[in-house]
Amino acid sequence: MSDQKKTTIVLFNGDYDKAMAAYIIANGAAAYDHEVTIFHTFWGLNTLRKDNKVSMKKRFINKMFGKMMPRGADKMGLSKMNYLGMGQKMIKNVIKKHNAMPLPQLIEMAQEQDVKLIGCTMTMDLLGLQKEELLDGIEYAGVAAYIGDAEEGNVNLFI
Repeated sequence: MSDQKKTTIVLFNGDYDKAMAAYIIANGAAAYDHEVTIFHTFWGLNTLRKDNKVSMKKRFINKMFGKMMPRGADKMGLSKMNYLGMGQKMIKNVIKKHNAMPLPQLIEMAQEQDVKLIGCTMTMDLLGLQKEELLDGIEYAGVAAYIGDAEEGNVNLFI
C-alpha cells in the first residue's frame, strides 16, 4: 500500500453551489498532494456536460432528458434561493467581486492538477448521455472503479 493520501468524492448533486464545493475540496486536496477522484453520477454528470449541443441520434426519452438537464457547469442552478435563475446570477456576481473562481474554472484547475474525473457509465446509459457530450479528458467507469479508489481513500465524501 502506498503512502499517497487519497480523497474521493461522489458528486451526485447537480446544483451549482454543491458542485462548486466539491471542486474546491478536490482542488484543495490535490494542492496538498492527495490523489483525488471525483465520481460524477446522476445529476452530478451535468457538471461534465459540454456547453454546446452535440447532435446525436437518440431515443425520444433520452432527447427529453438532454433538453431538461443543464448543458454545462455554468448553467446549473443553485440548491437554495435560485429564484428562476436570479440567485445563480447573484452568486456568480459575488464570486466575481471576491475574485473567486467560478465552477468552470475550478473544473479546469482540477484537470490541470490531475484530479481523476469519472463519469458513471450506468447513469450515462440511463440518461442517454454519450461520451461526445461530456468534457474531453475525463474517464468513464462504473461503481466498482469508484469503490476501488474509495477503499484506499483517507477522505471519502458524498455531495
